[in-house]
Amino acid sequence: MEVTTSSPVLPWKTRIAISVASFITDFTRRPNGTVNRRLLNALNVKSPTYPDPFNGFKSYDVTVDRTRNLWVRIYLPVTQDSEPAHLPVIFFFHGGGFVYMSADSRNYDAVCRRFCTKIPAVMVSVNYRLAPEYRYPAQINDGFDALKYLDENNKKDKLLPDYADMSCCFLVGDSAGGNIAHHVAVKAAGFSFQQLKVIGLVAIQPFFGGEERTESERRLVKAPIVNISRTDWMWKALLPDSDRDHEAINVSGPKAVNISSLLEFPATLVVIGGFDILQDWQRRYYEWLRSHNKQATILEYPTMVHAFYVFPELREAGYLIGEIRQFVHNQMSALSKGVPFVSM
Repeated sequence: MEVTTSSPVLPWKTRIAISVASFITDFTRRPNGTVNRRLLNALNVKSPTYPDPFNGFKSYDVTVDRTRNLWVRIYLPVTQDSEPAHLPVIFFFHGGGFVYMSADSRNYDAVCRRFCTKIPAVMVSVNYRLAPEYRYPAQINDGFDALKYLDENNKKDKLLPDYADMSCCFLVGDSAGGNIAHHVAVKAAGFSFQQLKVIGLVAIQPFFGGEERTESERRLVKAPIVNISRTDWMWKALLPDSDRDHEAINVSGPKAVNISSLLEFPATLVVIGGFDILQDWQRRYYEWLRSHNKQATILEYPTMVHAFYVFPELREAGYLIGEIRQFVHNQMSALSKGVPFVSM
């Protein structure tokens, strides 16, 4: 097995944070496919909502379905100027291998704050159910149901301000959240909403896989955060009775959903890091989208590790927000002009 001889150059603060996260991940997972959820909940540092303006935003939680603890955290940008005419709505799906984290986890709360103020956008962060207690497709159903709930109840319950433009919605997710965002996009493309329209998808280092061991998985055996043993365990936690060519995992593989007829599948930005073992699967996803005549753009950060963008001390984290901002604005502009996509 070939082992990479290089390693990412990261600040000490980032290295410490990665080491702590990796230790918690390994220490709380059990060989039988379960996790120590009580310990995980104790270690999951959470952020409160800010119903009053704070550092350029405010936030509040909305319950979607109390019986399954499905809720969303909504972030609104706040400025000294008058309210904007309209802003895009971004549904965000956090990472964590389908097993870890939550919408109010401190790191992801901070990410949504930055997106909210920097793009700017109305952010809707979805707190979906976690594996292994809840297997696939619970996570996909929760994500899609969050869209449906806001579509059906926004007007009558005033869940979002008037400037939240439901006809300009984006799905954004990193790692497992990128996987969820893709599957929610597939479901949304075949569904008739009342107001909501998904016009963009941002898959940040999406968590995809398959039975095959790709070149990047073999080469980057010592990559931080994500490695083979962890991904194998997470896939089993999500789908214990299936091989890894399941359509939920290998989204562009032999069992993939045929998206050729989904004319409403949104323009997609795929983000890749050079020290991420999942990069080969992510490139295949991009190529698969293009082969099905879907608008897709790939954005690569050759020196970055998996989940790099949650570390604000990294310059590339700031660059990515700028790229996502441009992608959002480009799609909104194209929509307003009625510009069709032609595959090159």
